[in-house]
Amino acid sequence: MLRCIAIDDEDLALELLEDNISRVPYLELVAKSGNPIEAINIIQREKPDLVFLDIQMPGLTGLQVIQSLPNKPMFIFVTAYEKYALDGFNLNVVDYLVKPVAIDRFIQACNKALELHELKHKPAEFVKEPDQPYFFINADYSHIKVAFADIIYVEGLKDYIRIHLQGNSKPIVVRLSMRSIEEQLPASRFLRIQKSYIVSKDFITAIRKNSVFIGAMELPIGDNYKEGVFALVGKQPE
Repeated sequence: MLRCIAIDDEDLALELLEDNISRVPYLELVAKSGNPIEAINIIQREKPDLVFLDIQMPGLTGLQVIQSLPNKPMFIFVTAYEKYALDGFNLNVVDYLVKPVAIDRFIQACNKALELHELKHKPAEFVKEPDQPYFFINADYSHIKVAFADIIYVEGLKDYIRIHLQGNSKPIVVRLSMRSIEEQLPASRFLRIQKSYIVSKDFITAIRKNSVFIGAMELPIGDNYKEGVFALVGKQPE
């Protein structure tokens, strides 16, 4: 189900838009507005998945509405003007509909939004060949190749993980559990040291009573994982 908002300053256009939305079973209209300034507050409050938005409106244009939002949902423009199509493309809108909109064309745009939504929220998938020194992970709409030798550590954040790689300033962020990534990493090379951390044994530079060091970086050791960590140095945890 996609939670959506309809924005158009013309009452008749807003009614037609609402009727079209009601015909698409996976759309839920949570709010509507004819005032673009009010619409910004509604979008920020409701946090919809999708917004149907007119362009030419008094006070603010639909383009300005999108540009004013720090966290942007998906947008579909529904307008009487074709001349803003390039601007819509530059703002990464899902689709650009010119009034009057046929219902089949409207549904086509909605299907595109649904596909993007499902892709964005699809859990990361692995493609791994046996005995290969790498795997592919589905993230950011791409299959990204990750070499085991490049992984420094993996950090868990609720439903997401961050894979910190050698030579990369930014980690790969994917929707995946720590258990799932741990199953993909060879135990001969990686070690779970805490509920939220898996580290590469190759990058460990020191181990202390409650910490594992990767260079100057200090990561905590969980009580349930101390035995496995200290087995690396051939002693029992204190």
